[in-house]
Amino acid sequence: MANKKTIYLAGGCFWGMEGYFQRINGVIDTDVGYANGKTKDTNYQTVSQTDHAETLKLDYDISKISLEEILLHYFRVIDPTSVNKQGNDIGRQYRTGIYFEDKNDKPIIDKIMAFETKKHGKLAVEVQKLTEFILAEDYHQDYLDKNPNGYCHINLNMSNEPLIDGKYLVPSKEELKKRVDELSYDVMVNAATERPFSSPLDKEYRKGIYVDKATKEPLFASKDKFDGGCGWPSFSKPILTDKVKENQDTSHGMIRTEVRAQNSNSHLGHVFTDGPKDKGGLRYCINGASLEFIPYEEMDEKGYSEYKVFVE
Repeated sequence: MANKKTIYLAGGCFWGMEGYFQRINGVIDTDVGYANGKTKDTNYQTVSQTDHAETLKLDYDISKISLEEILLHYFRVIDPTSVNKQGNDIGRQYRTGIYFEDKNDKPIIDKIMAFETKKHGKLAVEVQKLTEFILAEDYHQDYLDKNPNGYCHINLNMSNEPLIDGKYLVPSKEELKKRVDELSYDVMVNAATERPFSSPLDKEYRKGIYVDKATKEPLFASKDKFDGGCGWPSFSKPILTDKVKENQDTSHGMIRTEVRAQNSNSHLGHVFTDGPKDKGGLRYCINGASLEFIPYEEMDEKGYSEYKVFVE
């Protein structure tokens, strides 16, 4: 699969790690095993002697989820300052670690590590190039699917909660009509389309985020923006997987995939499969009239500090 990438995450007992990430949109496949020890072979009985870490191998679709988002989920479910202990499990095999194969992932990992250090102080999470991954025994794979009441040190229900908290109130149609111009209202409420090349945001390439004009909720990031040549702002993916929703659109005698804001239900545009291959191949073709641009320099003062990692 062209869009598939892999990252390896050690976060204590691998049963819970796998159970949590299997619920995240954009995750393609998971396996559990043992990584970065002193030998080329190990098993559940000898892992404490071979110094491997219980590790989740995670395959993900880069057209749906970024490595930044995956790592923020990872830090949500671990205690990043705990040494060789997660939940009730104690020992070197339960240490925390991020292991990568692609050297291009290292700057992203370092960025998230710096972000989390500012929040937590000194971290106990090791960052290393993967040296080996040894697949765990069959009974460990998909353990919580086979044993729904089995031990888990992670609250799996957190996977259904917003990754970044924020209260974005949805205005009534009457309130929205007073706040925005006629074109924006027509696009967001009535699914109209602005004229191509008419939005100043089509040629906006400064660092920052693009928020829902109705609620001010972040929807897209500048690092995912590209020139689609179509006359509308184009993005390779949303800033987070839970920010937009997609519906089949059969209007105008065509079959298209409509994109709406998850929270406000505002019409944003459509998504097509002719985007840059190295970014996952999707083109989110979005009406600038539905968006407001927040420059990077203003993100702190406007309450978007936690989203800066998606822009840097």
